[in-house]
Amino acid sequence: MDYQLSADQQAIVDAAQKICADFPLEYWRNKDKNHEFPHEFFNAVASGGWLGICMPEDVGGANLGVTEAALFMRAVAECGGQAAASTIHMNIFGLAPVVHFGTEAQKQAWLPPFSRGEHKACFAVTEPDTGLDTTKLKVVAKKQPDGNYLISGKKVFISTAQVADHMLILARTTPIEQVKKHSEGLSLFYTKLDRKYVDIREIDKLGRAAVDTNELFIDDLPVSKDELIGEEGKGLSYIFHGMNAERVLVAVEQVGIGRAVLNLATQYAKERVVFGRPIGQNQGVQHPLARNWAELEAANHMIFAAADLYDRGLPCGSEANAAKLLASEACMNACQTSILTHGGFGYAKEYHVERFMREAWIGYIAPVTPQLILSNIAERKLGLPKSY
Repeated sequence: MDYQLSADQQAIVDAAQKICADFPLEYWRNKDKNHEFPHEFFNAVASGGWLGICMPEDVGGANLGVTEAALFMRAVAECGGQAAASTIHMNIFGLAPVVHFGTEAQKQAWLPPFSRGEHKACFAVTEPDTGLDTTKLKVVAKKQPDGNYLISGKKVFISTAQVADHMLILARTTPIEQVKKHSEGLSLFYTKLDRKYVDIREIDKLGRAAVDTNELFIDDLPVSKDELIGEEGKGLSYIFHGMNAERVLVAVEQVGIGRAVLNLATQYAKERVVFGRPIGQNQGVQHPLARNWAELEAANHMIFAAADLYDRGLPCGSEANAAKLLASEACMNACQTSILTHGGFGYAKEYHVERFMREAWIGYIAPVTPQLILSNIAERKLGLPKSY
């Protein structure tokens, strides 16, 4: 595997950094403070055509791989943290199930406006009583005599629903007691987020205040049979198809955050003079920063090894999971070191590192916990008995 970026890949990184240069740290601090969605940043990325980086060319995309998307998202996260990444994350890869399993009519109708940024969507999977046990989802899509559906139930931790006009939603079309496998009976729909039928309540949370997270209370939302993606009852398999790519993108965003706080800490260590010398001259300051660099680089290599496997159509589940685990831990370690390096100033909002750490928790916990990753690797790679 060649770890050097090609000229085209470097151009992607350069383009991302050029866009991000117009959105300094103070922009993100103010968005976080005021709980404002970064529409300006979203529009800038859309104007550059980058929302369609993974979309097919016939719907206006660039038809590039997860490797290229990861390079772009790493630069974005290094600029603005999880707030920046979450602003565009859904548009970058969220409609992959449509790309792979949608009809030609669905692709032509939905993907061009999505990749141009004319549509914003939220992804509604998680429910209050199921957590990571997605097979137990209870939101119901009840089929009507005319073949259309009415969806009802509750979703939780749904990002960008406050600003979204569409929704990708997983709902139960067959009662769980009637399916042969628990993974069956769930169907995937892409539909308008009609607020007449969906009550959206924002969750007040630790970080990433610029990008909303919500509870959805859905009451007989009408959904056309033409908005069903693929076959009825196979929605969970369609989501699983893209999970490895999602792991890669979340992981690379964590590396971007880690690099951002490491850069801030390193610069501060060079400039902060105590007892007549820069604090960065002290091994007690140097060594933790050096370890952070090593951990982030190791995670970065794992990420792009997994991305390379994915883009070549090879199995990469354990590699993608390991990348997410290593990146999340490296990121959290770097955030903590950065705050400690800044001392009391690390606790002050004007130095930005506290915001990065608050946002880093999202990628550490979601979309899968470190514990479940380790259990999965133990089973799949080490051949140990399933523990969950």
